[in-house]
Amino acid sequence: MKNRKIFSALVLLCLCLTILCGSAFADAAVNTRVYTLNGTTGFGMAGLIAENENKVCPEYTFTVESDPSVVTAALVSGDCDIAALPTNAASVLYNKTGGKVQVLALNTRGVLYLVTDGTEKIESIADLDGKTVYAPAQNPSFIFAALCSKYGIELDIDTSYAQPAELNTAVAAGKVSLAVLPEPMVTVARSQNPDLTLALDLTAEWDKVMEPGSLVQGCVVVRREFAEEHPEAVAQFLKDYEASVKRLEDDPHAAAQSIEAAGIFAKAAVAEKAIPNCNICFVTGKEMQRELSAFLQIMFEKVPQSIGGSLPGDDFYCIVK
Repeated sequence: MKNRKIFSALVLLCLCLTILCGSAFADAAVNTRVYTLNGTTGFGMAGLIAENENKVCPEYTFTVESDPSVVTAALVSGDCDIAALPTNAASVLYNKTGGKVQVLALNTRGVLYLVTDGTEKIESIADLDGKTVYAPAQNPSFIFAALCSKYGIELDIDTSYAQPAELNTAVAAGKVSLAVLPEPMVTVARSQNPDLTLALDLTAEWDKVMEPGSLVQGCVVVRREFAEEHPEAVAQFLKDYEASVKRLEDDPHAAAQSIEAAGIFAKAAVAEKAIPNCNICFVTGKEMQRELSAFLQIMFEKVPQSIGGSLPGDDFYCIVK
């Protein structure tokens, strides 16, 4: 009889959990599939990933990737609902798919820095005229090219080390004397090579000649179809994501532990040290549209191929009420 009562209680508990989970999923309409990149673009997502894993009924399924092309492919195929991407990649995808993705929020401002091994004395962008500077391919090299063009200098931007991690290894080993690196790779490189110095904050240099605050490198996008079919789930994600970013700002140490646990960056200690220079943000609505449209306009004028050859329309911006 006692065993029968215990069994009945367990069955009742399972039924309750099923009802609760069903209710939660009904409210969100779906278990939202979220892709994020490792590195700075994914830092703000780490707290949400940790919180989601501790829930009896998770609202999200997270995937962490190192290659933006994998994330964009998942968005195109419909395997991904929401994703963190470089801003230029979001624009390219919008143009490529005929507007099937929209931007929900900005999550990263400028994170690029010029580092030198001391063999070159660099005190301003003008000092780079005629020199060779290594930069990762895609977003970093595009942004750096636009900035140098605005300053009216000519130089060779070498992208032979296409990935930030590859360039970081070369810089740390002393194979490269001038390089554009994003955080947290700057922190990693300087910890491995004490001769490296941070010569220029490229966000500060950008703000001197461009619209201040218009350098925005990371964002969160949503498939248009998903946003139209599940507006409640999208609104809930934005609330949860905003809280995750705030936790990172309030407690970088705990956030760094979550970043490592989620596989977004390998070492929590390095992530924690880099966070103050990563310019993590959460910007939505009209402010998001104003800042991102200003950035895309600059990139279109200077390096049009970097954003897919044309400016996205107003429907690129998903303004959640």
